[in-house]
Amino acid sequence: MRIAYIAAGAAGMYCGSCLHDNTLAKALLARGEEVLLVPTYMPLRTDSQDVSLPRVFFGGINAYLQQLSPLFRHTPRWFDKIFDHPALLRLASKSGGNIDPAKLGGMTVSMLRGEQGNQRKELEKLADWLVDEVQPEVVHLSNSMLLGMARRIAERCGPPVICALSGEDIFLEQLRPPYYEQARELLRERAAEVQAFTALNNYYANFMSDYLAVPRGRVHVIPTGLDVADFTVPPGHQRATPARIGYLARICPEKGLHHLIEACELLAEDSSVPAFELVAGGYLGERDRTYLNGLEQRVAEGPLKNRFKYLGEVDRAGKVALLQSLTLFSTPTTYRESKGLPTLEALAAGVPVVQPAHGSFPELVTDTGGGLLCEPNNPRDLADKLAELLRDPDEARRMGSAGQAAVQARYSAGRLAEETLGLYQRLTQTCPH
Repeated sequence: MRIAYIAAGAAGMYCGSCLHDNTLAKALLARGEEVLLVPTYMPLRTDSQDVSLPRVFFGGINAYLQQLSPLFRHTPRWFDKIFDHPALLRLASKSGGNIDPAKLGGMTVSMLRGEQGNQRKELEKLADWLVDEVQPEVVHLSNSMLLGMARRIAERCGPPVICALSGEDIFLEQLRPPYYEQARELLRERAAEVQAFTALNNYYANFMSDYLAVPRGRVHVIPTGLDVADFTVPPGHQRATPARIGYLARICPEKGLHHLIEACELLAEDSSVPAFELVAGGYLGERDRTYLNGLEQRVAEGPLKNRFKYLGEVDRAGKVALLQSLTLFSTPTTYRESKGLPTLEALAAGVPVVQPAHGSFPELVTDTGGGLLCEPNNPRDLADKLAELLRDPDEARRMGSAGQAAVQARYSAGRLAEETLGLYQRLTQTCPH
């Protein structure tokens, strides 16, 4: 089957959606399917073999210039190629993590307008390429922010268009009036024009069904998948001592590192809790350096002194090594997380988790049996749950083993590809190309 998977690059940082999209594309390729993983805005950045195309559509520089000035909406394609060069886009993306979503309202609305928006020229380039060179049997958009492309792709190419749902509400909810209202209206309008949606869990499927005003039956839950063998602890491997609590996510207030630090401060002041240390890894953007500096100063002056270390952004080998060294894992997000990929990676390494009881976490923890839930945004309750497992290492190991077995059985890359391909086949049978 010829599949065009249109994915949005994430401005130079590791992104759960990019990792998922690349894992899916690799797994489909391994099954012998013809998959083209097509970057938009920016090149993709993954921590494993990158199977995306070496070109970028809707290049971020061109899209921005076309939003800024009518002049760039009529430049020839040879001229646009200069700004779409992947090296130039990677250079521009170095500041991408510092962009305030609230300032992107106009461009967001324009992109959702698709063939009626300021970036219509970019849409025609993509549609021409799909028609002339790819002739896909299925087109899969990686998130609903790309829904503005769907109408024109369907008109020009004819195949079923599917849209993944992957946490875009967090961005949309930061838009300011009147762009927020306009974006929500356009999303509902454009959502009616695709054949199906995919979501990684029932929580987000239910939420986005309401958010986009689409019937729940059009949203298909296909859990994410991992290359699980990469995370498996080898025989005889020893976990770090003393006990190690780990965090792996972008360093920013939304991911809740400050809650984890506060919880660990409470643990450090409790003499009944076994000795432990706290380690964190993840991307740090310029606008969040002050946040991390404040946390590090707090640690240096408090009960966690000499017990906390930030490892920086870790590559795949560093991520696996970090997870395999842990006793417990937590990313206590302040918002309702839609994916939970680091949680599954920790479970794949046999590490029990303590996560807030909101978003995707209750579903993941219940399904895998791999940890405990705590009250969201409550460091005291987080500390209590962490202490419970630190005091009972046998129960912690049991949960870690249960979580690992569940991930191997139900969250592999192979199963992700199988279920996604099954959806493609059902849609092409009811909507022949």
